[in-house]
Amino acid sequence: MRAVLDVVMLALQIYVWILIASAVLSWLIAFNVLNTRNQFVSTVWDMLYRMTEPALRPIRERLPNLGGIDISPIILLLLIFFIQSVIVRYIYPNVF
Repeated sequence: MRAVLDVVMLALQIYVWILIASAVLSWLIAFNVLNTRNQFVSTVWDMLYRMTEPALRPIRERLPNLGGIDISPIILLLLIFFIQSVIVRYIYPNVF
């Protein structure tokens, strides 16, 4: 059972890095540092968007309009950190 929890923790940690990469890439594209006409940038952006959008869309639907500021990745990161904390503090010690 601990192996399953370790895999869940690893998957959550990888998803955190994917969220951070997606946020940084969106900033770079928004400030015209990177051009989406570049095929590599476009492919990476599309991959990160497809990986993060299913988790971010429900959060965005429930948030009020903040005028161009998207805090949904921050909320999702806080939720992931909360889940990791619950696993480490409450579930992991009680598994034999």
